[in-house]
Amino acid sequence: MGKFNVALLQTKVYGDKLKNINNAINLIEVVSKKGADIAVLPEMFYCPYDNSFFKEYGEEEGGAAYKYLSAAAKDNNIYVVGGSIPELEGDFVYNTSYVFNRNGEQIGKHRKMHLFDIDVEGGQSFKESDVLTAGKNVTVFDTEFCKIGLSICYDIRFPELSRLMVLGGAEVIIVPGAFNMTTGPAHWELNFRGRALDNQAYTIGVAPARDYEANYTSYGNSIIVSPWGNIINRMDEKEGYIIQEIDLDYVKKVRNELPLLKHIRKDIYNLRII
Repeated sequence: MGKFNVALLQTKVYGDKLKNINNAINLIEVVSKKGADIAVLPEMFYCPYDNSFFKEYGEEEGGAAYKYLSAAAKDNNIYVVGGSIPELEGDFVYNTSYVFNRNGEQIGKHRKMHLFDIDVEGGQSFKESDVLTAGKNVTVFDTEFCKIGLSICYDIRFPELSRLMVLGGAEVIIVPGAFNMTTGPAHWELNFRGRALDNQAYTIGVAPARDYEANYTSYGNSIIVSPWGNIINRMDEKEGYIIQEIDLDYVKKVRNELPLLKHIRKDIYNLRII
């Protein structure tokens, strides 16, 4: 199939975990009725983005949030990219995104590979590695439409990861993220346009809505960029959703007309998973 509709769910993150989950489930139902084939939630969609909450809100794989998302996918006959949640495994906590198909079956899982440890003078300071453990796998999952790459937030800044997903067949890259009010205005758009242009793929970033009362303030501005590097849809800072058609024939058109992926000098350099 050459086209499908993706819904970006820019939800606000409240302190009440169940409220956040129910809000997400309700929006999945809404966009499914409006023709969305895939619904994408933000990073840490049910958990305040703060190290102090990750263990408290975390669940093992197959926990309550996992079951709710799986059921929502099945009940609404829609693919669900479950933003991300704090996943517990023994003593470890991962920032994990689960993907479910129309039958509610898990078809993908990505653990955030690059941890957000920054200290910008006069801006944001945050150190995920104080609590979280980094993932190790490049994630590409299959749909009836195409292969889709999946990463989380800070992962978008590492072009090698996006290229590996595209070399693995991805024509679309989905990134639940939560850039803040320092990095968001400076780099959110640049990263998504850059990775789209580098890889001639659609890039989709889905962030939480902005909440100035939160300890960590999300930039919002959920975004979709075309394989030519153009922004084709974008939200503001407020809670809501957008539904956008993705044209896979356009991926093929761009890659045929400007075949940069074919021009990679494999005789000189090579990118591979160690």
